[in-house]
Amino acid sequence: MTTEPTNEQLQSDVAGQLEEQAPVQQETAPVEEKKRVRVKIEKKPRVHTQAPDTEFDWDAYAQNTLIPAEERETLATRYTDTLASVTEKEVVNGRVISMNKREVVVNIGFKSDGIISLNEFRYNPDLKVGDTVEVYVETQEDKKGQLLLSHKKARALQSWSRVNSALENEEIIKGLVKCRTKGGMIVDVFGIEAFLPGSQIDVKPIRDYDVYVGKTMEFKVVKINQEYKNVVVSHKALIEAELELQKREIISKLEKGQVLEGTVKNITSYGVFVDLGGVDGLVHITDLSWGRVNHPEEVVELDQKLNVVILDFDDEKKRIALGLKQLTPHPWDALSRDLKVGDKVKGKVVVMADYGAFVEIAPGVEGLIHVSEMSWSQHLRSAQEFMKVGDEVEALILTLDRDERKMSLGIKQLKKDPWQNIEEKYGIGSRHVATVRNFTNFGVFVEIEEGVDGLIHISDLSWTRKVKHPAEFTHAGAVIDVIVLEIDKDNRRLSLGHKQLEENPWDVFETVFKLDSIYEGIITEMYDKGAVIALPYGVEGFATPRHLMKANGTQAKVDEKLPFKVIEFNKSNKRIILSHSRVFEDEHKSVERSKRSEEAIATKRAVRRVKEKLEKTTLGDITGLAALKDQLEAAESGEKNDA
Repeated sequence: MTTEPTNEQLQSDVAGQLEEQAPVQQETAPVEEKKRVRVKIEKKPRVHTQAPDTEFDWDAYAQNTLIPAEERETLATRYTDTLASVTEKEVVNGRVISMNKREVVVNIGFKSDGIISLNEFRYNPDLKVGDTVEVYVETQEDKKGQLLLSHKKARALQSWSRVNSALENEEIIKGLVKCRTKGGMIVDVFGIEAFLPGSQIDVKPIRDYDVYVGKTMEFKVVKINQEYKNVVVSHKALIEAELELQKREIISKLEKGQVLEGTVKNITSYGVFVDLGGVDGLVHITDLSWGRVNHPEEVVELDQKLNVVILDFDDEKKRIALGLKQLTPHPWDALSRDLKVGDKVKGKVVVMADYGAFVEIAPGVEGLIHVSEMSWSQHLRSAQEFMKVGDEVEALILTLDRDERKMSLGIKQLKKDPWQNIEEKYGIGSRHVATVRNFTNFGVFVEIEEGVDGLIHISDLSWTRKVKHPAEFTHAGAVIDVIVLEIDKDNRRLSLGHKQLEENPWDVFETVFKLDSIYEGIITEMYDKGAVIALPYGVEGFATPRHLMKANGTQAKVDEKLPFKVIEFNKSNKRIILSHSRVFEDEHKSVERSKRSEEAIATKRAVRRVKEKLEKTTLGDITGLAALKDQLEAAESGEKNDA
């Protein structure tokens, strides 16, 4: 049976014939060309070919009608069915057929496979051959005839629908933590940058956020802002449900007084959170130690394992109150029975308050030193003036109540009471130097030494100056000389004076500021009832409004310097009454008096001259002169009356 030669056999036969004819053509070439062109011809083995089939239809082969049309259509359909119909710019599913460190080859059923960069699968480090992935067909053939695919674009196109679906169905999705940002992390979810708050990373506080960068984690979509295309995810939500079951199981087995082992999970200013193996409990700062604790970090540290006792718990609110100090006996129970009132103790100041200081004489055993027990002084002071936190002090036990676990201490009792022999050291009339402590409206409180206080009444500050308030005369902290006037031992108070250190100047003023004496003064203050006038020698006087009228009829004003006449001097009340108007009024009266006296002298002279003339006059003129004499006598008597 003869078979038709195939196309490959025909081509082989033709090639063999061409090789046999080639040497003959080269031998017939001219001799000159042989010299110029040297061609190296490799001899090939002779190929034995079959003789062409005489029955082969060369015309049908040339016209491509060798295969019948029906059979050709069947073969074309079968070939087309083996290829997928791919449309550009659409998302299809593909299968990973191979991958290396840089690229992933994906078969989408097209005539060629697509190559995708491995970076587009960073969120899925578990990708392997055989996985089905979504790809975006960018173009069926590029310049090199390569099918171009993109997994990143495919995820981006379908990301929002998938994210919304994940939110509605509470689906658990995977994402790659890209970087850290303010308040949390940025996560790549389906090609979308979602926000992962720091509080939603884990159920326990995160100390180092950078350890999560580059990790692929499971998340739950908790919020989507459709307007701004913002997505918020949570990893904490995935483990909370499981933890809730663990909490219920653990809490159901809890009992008050039960001792459990836990790990310090978080430290705050008010206490310590301890992980009991799926459920957290709080050890309040007051339950950490029997002693006083300023901050929990003084007692525990993070990740420390410790035993705690259950004090209380709430099934509904899932709150557990724990205690650490309750595992050790109370320090008051271990306090020595020999300790009693009157004993001296040493301790460290742990807390300061305005009313006193708390001193720890043993771990967990404190005593209060009230501010009144810090000094023999009676005036009010703050405890911070005597000591500060951390000071080591020695004190005397004043009261001790073991049942109430209270103790009061004192430090002034370690010093001698200065009031026991006050008359010897601070007798009446003795002079001392004191320090101004504070003021009142009626005087100045001073301290001569610690525990010895006294009062200088406002009237005993100055002989001459009228002090309205002690702050005008001195200031707190100032040093002032005093003299003891009285001693009140029962109330532990001295009456002191300052002006008594000098002689009473009013004894001298009595001889200086006599009645009707005139001095220049300056009006310093003006009131409705009068004005205060500063006189020489530092003394002050007073003038009523009637005595402040000036010669021109106007009223004197503040800061005017005018002459004043003393119209009253009262030594006992230390009062001088002055008048400015009396000065010019008395001057006017003296002028009138002098004028009248001059007129009287002139009249007397005239009368004398008349009398002399009368003595020389004859008897005939006596009758005429009698009338003139009567007139002169009447005038003279009138002047005397006026004088």
